[in-house]
Amino acid sequence: MLKHRDLCALGSKWLLRPNSRGGHGCHVAHTELFTGWGTEMPDAIGFRMAGHNDGSIVLEVKVSRADFLADAKKPHRQPGKGLGRWRYFLCPDGLISPDELPVGWGLLYASERGVIKAVAGPARVLAEKKGGEHFNTACEAYSNRSDKEREVFLLTHLLARVSDAEQVNLKIRKYRNEAQLAASQLADARRRIQELEAEILAMKHPGDPGPAKPRARRATTDQETL
Repeated sequence: MLKHRDLCALGSKWLLRPNSRGGHGCHVAHTELFTGWGTEMPDAIGFRMAGHNDGSIVLEVKVSRADFLADAKKPHRQPGKGLGRWRYFLCPDGLISPDELPVGWGLLYASERGVIKAVAGPARVLAEKKGGEHFNTACEAYSNRSDKEREVFLLTHLLARVSDAEQVNLKIRKYRNEAQLAASQLADARRRIQELEAEILAMKHPGDPGPAKPRARRATTDQETL
């Protein structure tokens, strides 16, 4: 049987899946991160930054009915509170029924083999191969008001784990500039190769204007065919 930590790890990987594979296409996803104050510590949370359907996605893992039933009493589960613009419960197959879900929550089932299936929420639309506008509509319908201040704290806490974030930023900028320079040099080299090939061809065939164009056939008259 899958344990709580197993489902957290599976959920984090699922959050990173692109929409084409049924996930929310997050760019960052982590498990059990400290949020600064209060009692909420999301089992898995991801952040998407793609220009559409952006925001935070929280997965709350449940491995028992008692844990699920007690969840509604938590302070951060009250209306207008808590993390996650989009929220899902992730549990073993059949542990939670879709009709038991709080308003604005989706549901994911995990099989014993670790396969995640979307049962409710925006991801259900993707599972039914109804992307595009159908997914956008579902995202709007399931959108929650998340605690932005606490999410900023969480992201800052995550960034603080990097030894020197500014050094990483400078390295990324350096490598990006080097890549752009290399691409420009490659384009110049290709143009020079084309010029040299044209010069070599001209040296091999001096005075040759190039392949002769086929002459248009003159239409014959009935009298010329006699």
